[in-house]
Order: sequence, then C-alpha cells, then structure tokens
Amino acid sequence: MRKRRFCPLLTLLAVALACAAHALTFPQLTGRVVDEAGILDPPARAALEQKLAEFEAKTTGQLVVVTLKSLQGTSIEDYGYQLGRHWGIGQKDKNSGALLIVAPNERKVRIEVGYGLEGQLTDAVSKLIIENSIVPRLRAGDVAGGITRGVDDIVQALTVDPDEWKARAQRRPDGQPAAMDVIVLVLFLIVVFMIMRAVARQGGADPRTMRGRGARRGGPIFMPVPFPSGSGSGSSDWSWPGSSGGGFSGGGFSGGGGSFGGGGASGSW
Repeated sequence: MRKRRFCPLLTLLAVALACAAHALTFPQLTGRVVDEAGILDPPARAALEQKLAEFEAKTTGQLVVVTLKSLQGTSIEDYGYQLGRHWGIGQKDKNSGALLIVAPNERKVRIEVGYGLEGQLTDAVSKLIIENSIVPRLRAGDVAGGITRGVDDIVQALTVDPDEWKARAQRRPDGQPAAMDVIVLVLFLIVVFMIMRAVARQGGADPRTMRGRGARRGGPIFMPVPFPSGSGSGSSDWSWPGSSGGGFSGGGFSGGGGSFGGGGASGSW
C-alpha cells in the first residue's frame, strides 16, 4: 500500500523537476535593442535604437529587436510569446507591442505581435516582411541590413493602411531591393546627364559647366536627386540629401505591461 501511495507522488515530483529543468530564461530588457547574440555593431544598434524610439514617440506602440544566443530547446514561436509577456512590451490597456526576434544559432527569425496590433500587423503581413525583406539579407550574411529592413517594414505596416502596405509589398517582391534602388538611381542620373548635355549643346555651352547662351537664357532648373535612405540596409524609403529624422533620446526603457497570444510569423534561413 505504501508503494502505491508513493507512486503518484513520485510521478508528480518527476513532472515538476522536468518542468523546472525546461523553464525558459530570458535576457534582461536593457533597451529597445537587446543584442544578446552580439551580432550587431555599435552604429547599427544606435541607428535601430533611434528608429524604434521615434516610432514609439509618434505612436502608442512599442517595437523591440532582440537577438538570442539560444532558443533553449524550444521553438521560436513558444519562446517569442513568452518573452513578450515576460517583458510586457506594449501598453497594458492596448497590448500594442511587437518583437523582432533573431536566433542566429538556430537560424530562425520571428515577428511576434501583441494582441492589440494583430489587426494591423497580421500573420500574412508579418510573413511577407520576413520572406521578402529579412530572410534574403540574412542568407546573404547581411544581418544588420535584414534587421533594419525588417524594422522599417514593420513600422510602415503599423503606420499606414495594412491593405495598402500589403498590396505595395506584393507589387514589389524584392529579393535584393537595395541593388534595384542603386540601378534606378544610376539610370536616373544618366537621363539627367543626357538632358543637360543636350540643352548645353543647343545653347552652345560647355556641358560640364553649363556656360553659354542656353544658360544665360535661363536653362532648366533641376531639383536635387533623391537618394534611398538607409541604402546600406536596403530600405525602400526615399529622402532628400541632408535630411534626417529628429534625434530622439530618452532615459530608461521598460515595457508597459502588454500581452501576447502567439500572433505573428516565423521564418528560417
């Protein structure tokens, strides 16, 4: 009888020990970028911190980038929503948080979405961002570029109409969008040069200096050429030379008590 009584107790004890052995540990939330895996250099990390701080200042959402040394034997989906809850990313009353998680050792990436953002940053949109923007760069070894482009696309998806953003992304599936931006820019500059050369010839001017009758009569005025912002990271936004977002700096950072239910998407490379 004593042996029979002890069997259930031993079983419960074994289960408790197994659960304790597989309990997940989480890195400390030290900022909007938590680079536990150590794969981001200081300039890339600083640029990401600024983007995320500006996004949070303009919206009610919180977006955090985290790189992990290990998924500790669990799936990135299980780890992701538990990490979001542990940190409490997003406002408590709105659950407006999101995580971009990269686990380089397991070659996994995930966008984890809080309850309040699931209507905008849907599973389909998250998957599109991962497949089109993040994974191709990670496969090419451009970790900072993949993460930066992922952040840019997440911010866009949360600040514009989600259907419009999805349609825009599907019209331009870009395995290497940064290269396409450079090609477009080069072609644009060639066209501008050809127009200037033709106008200069008609006015009897030196095409390199635009001196001559055409220039004196008031030749065409060319606007500054827009350059892709963050071209090194493959960003698809355009900005004028010399423009920049306002420098945002703040004190400590912490989650607002938001919760997660497993929404989002994952990928691998």
